Amino acid sequence: MEQTYQYAWIIPLLPLIVPMLIGVGLLLFPTATKNLRRMWAFQSILLLSIVMIFSINLSIQQINSNSIYQSVWSWIINNKFSLEFGYLIDPLSSIMSILITTVGIMVLIYSDNYMSHDQGYLRFFAYMSLFSTSMLGLVTSSNLIQIYIFWELVGMCSYLLIGFWFTRPVAANACQKAFITNRVGDFGLLLGILGFYWITGSFEFRDLFEIFNNLILTNEVNFFFATLCAVLLFAGAVAKSAQFPLHVWLPDAMEGPTPISALIHAATMVAAGIFLVARLLPLFIVIPYIMNFIALIGIITLFLGASLAIAQKDIKRGLAYSTMSQLGYMMLALGMGSYRNALFHLITHAYSKALLFLGSGSVIHSMETVVGYSPDKSQNMVLMGGLTKHVSITKTAFLLGTLSLCGIPPLACFWSKDEILNDSWLYSPIFAIIAWATAGLTAFYMFRIYLLTFEGHLNVHFQNYSGKQNILFYSLSLWGKRGSKRINKNFCLLPINNDENVNNDENAAPFSQKIYQIDENVRKRTRPFIRIAHFKNKNTYSYPYESDNTMLFSLLILGLFTLFVGSLGIPFNQEGVDILSKWLTPSINLLHQKSNNSMDWYEFLKDAVFSVSIAYFGIILASFLYKPSYSSVKNFDLINSFIKRGPKRTVWDKIINGIYDWSYNRAYIDAFYRISLTAEVRGLSKLTNLFDRWVIDGITNGIGVMSFFVGEGIKYVGGGRISSYLFFYLFSVSIFLLIINLFSADAFFSSILNFEFS
Repeated sequence: MEQTYQYAWIIPLLPLIVPMLIGVGLLLFPTATKNLRRMWAFQSILLLSIVMIFSINLSIQQINSNSIYQSVWSWIINNKFSLEFGYLIDPLSSIMSILITTVGIMVLIYSDNYMSHDQGYLRFFAYMSLFSTSMLGLVTSSNLIQIYIFWELVGMCSYLLIGFWFTRPVAANACQKAFITNRVGDFGLLLGILGFYWITGSFEFRDLFEIFNNLILTNEVNFFFATLCAVLLFAGAVAKSAQFPLHVWLPDAMEGPTPISALIHAATMVAAGIFLVARLLPLFIVIPYIMNFIALIGIITLFLGASLAIAQKDIKRGLAYSTMSQLGYMMLALGMGSYRNALFHLITHAYSKALLFLGSGSVIHSMETVVGYSPDKSQNMVLMGGLTKHVSITKTAFLLGTLSLCGIPPLACFWSKDEILNDSWLYSPIFAIIAWATAGLTAFYMFRIYLLTFEGHLNVHFQNYSGKQNILFYSLSLWGKRGSKRINKNFCLLPINNDENVNNDENAAPFSQKIYQIDENVRKRTRPFIRIAHFKNKNTYSYPYESDNTMLFSLLILGLFTLFVGSLGIPFNQEGVDILSKWLTPSINLLHQKSNNSMDWYEFLKDAVFSVSIAYFGIILASFLYKPSYSSVKNFDLINSFIKRGPKRTVWDKIINGIYDWSYNRAYIDAFYRISLTAEVRGLSKLTNLFDRWVIDGITNGIGVMSFFVGEGIKYVGGGRISSYLFFYLFSVSIFLLIINLFSADAFFSSILNFEFS
C-alpha cells in the first residue's frame, strides 16, 4: 500500500503533459499540430482518466485502512528558514481528486464536440489541462506556501478561461473583473499565511495545527492577532468561492464557454475556497469568533445568491447565482463545525450543478443552430420555451439536476442539504429559518429556469407551416392581462398604447402591467425563435435539435452520478455508519469529533417531510406563475381578484416590482462598488496623474528650463576679451571671500560671548 502512495506525485503532474506537448508542437510543427487537433483531446481525456483511476485506488485503500500519507522533500534550506515541497494524501485530498477528475473527464468529452467549431480548440484544451494540473496540485499540497502557489495558478487559468473569447469586450471585462476581485482575497490569504508563520514558525499543516493549539492552550499567543490572521486566511476562500461581499465576479464569469462554467464554476475552482476552509478547520475551530464569522458569511451568501437568482433572464447567470447560494450552504456547515456534511454537499452539488451547466450548454448550442437566431440571445430564457419535443434528452437531464438541487428525494442534494438544514436548528434558530426559507426559494428559481426554458410552447410557434394562419406569441409580461396577441410577418413587439415605448425586450420587467402586441417596426429589438430559412424552399423552417452523442454521453454519466452519489451518506450497514463517514474518519478524528454518524431514521424522515414540503411549495409556486400557457394568465387573474383595486393593489405592485428590481439589478451591489470604489479609485488616479505631471515632472522640466535660460544669459555675457573675464572673476572671488569673512566674524564673536557667559 505504501508503495502505491509513493507514486501519488503523478496526480498533479500527469495532466501537465498535454499543454507542454501542445506548446512544443505549435512551436516546431504548427501545421501538423493543428490538423491533428482531435488527438490532443483524446490525450487529455486519457491522462485525466489515469489520474482518476489512481485516485480511486488510493481512496479505496484509505477507506480500508483509515490512513494518512505525506511525502515531502527540501526545497529551500537556510540556517533560519526551511521550506519543503511535497504532497499530502488524506480523505479530503482524495475526495477532491476524484471530484476534479470525474467531472473534468465528462467536461472534456463534452467539450470535444462543443468547441469543435472554434478556432481556439487547441488553446482551450491546453488551458483546461493546465487548470486540472493546478487544481490537483492545490488539493494535494502539504503546506500553506505550496497551496498559495497553486492557488495563484488556478486564478491565472481561470483568467485565461473566462476570457477565452477575449475579442469580445464583455468577456475581456469579465475575466479582468474576476482576476482583480480574486486579487483582493489572495492578498489577504498571503498576509494570513505570513501571520501564522510568524506565530508558529511553520508552514506545514501538521506542525501548524499542533503548535497553534498548544499556544492557545497555554495562552502564549496574542488572541487578537491570531483572529486577524485567521480572518485574512478566510478572505482568500471568500473571494475564490464567491462569498459575500466578493461574489460579484461569478455571474460575469459566465461569459466564458459553457464547459468552463461546468468545471471551474461548479465543481472545482469555486470549491477551492470550501476546500481551504475545510483544510484549515483544525486551526479555525479553536477560535470561536472565526467559526461564527464563517457561519455568518455563509448564511448571508446563501440567501443573497438565492434572492438574486429569481429574476435573472440569462440561464447561465441564474445557475451562477444558484452556485453562489449552494456554496453558502457549505460555508454555513463549516462555520457550524459540520465538516462531514459540508463535504457531502460539496460532492452532491458538484455533480448536480455540472449536469445543469452542461445541460444549459446543450440548450445554448441548439438555440444557436436556429437560422437567423442572434448568438447574444441564445442564453435568454425569455426567448426560449417549448424545447421539450426538440431536445428531450437534454430536458430530462436538466430536470434531474433541477430536482436534485431542489432537494427532492432520492436525488443527491436531498441527502446533503437536509443534514445541513437539520444542523442549523442546533446552531441558531434564526440561521435555521433563513436556511429553510432559502431551500424553498431554491426550488422556486430552479423550476422557474426549467419552465421558462423547456415547458409550454415555442415563444414563436407556427400553427401551420404555410404561414397563412395567425401566430401565437407569449407576452414577455408575467403580470400582463389576458388579451389577443397576434404576430405579423416580422414577428416583433410593441405596446398596445401608441404613447408607450419599449426600448428593448431585455428591459421589459416580467412583473410589468404593460400589454404587448406584435408590430412590424421593432425587428431590431427581438429576434424570432423560429424564422423562415432563406433556402430555395420558402416553407423550410429551422428548429433547435438535440446535441451530438458525445455531449449527451456526458449528460448521461453526470445524471447517473446525480441519481446515486447521495448513497455515500446513507448508512446501509448494521453499524449505522455510512461510507462517507468511514472515509473521513482520520480527518474527523483530527477535529476531535465523533466519526460515528449513525442515523435515527424516524427523526430523519420527520425532518425530511418538512424540507421536502418546502421544496414542493417552491415548485408549485413557480409552476403557478411561470408555466407559459393561458392557464397561467387565469391564475394571475385569480390572484388579482383577491387583491382590491386602489391603494392595496398599488402597494402590492410596488412590493413585487421592488423584489424584481432588487434581484435583476443584483441587489445594487455592483452599482455600489462602481460608485464607491471604482469612481473613487479613478478620481485618486486622476489626482495622482495631475501631481505627477505638474509637480514631479514640473520640477524636472523647471530645472531644464532654468538651465536653458541661464545658459542663454551667460552666452551674451561673453565678449571674447580676457581682461573682462579676469575682472569678473576677481570681482566674484572678492564678494565670495567677503561673505565668508562676515560669517566667520559673527561665529567668532558669538563663541567669545558664550565663553564669557558660561
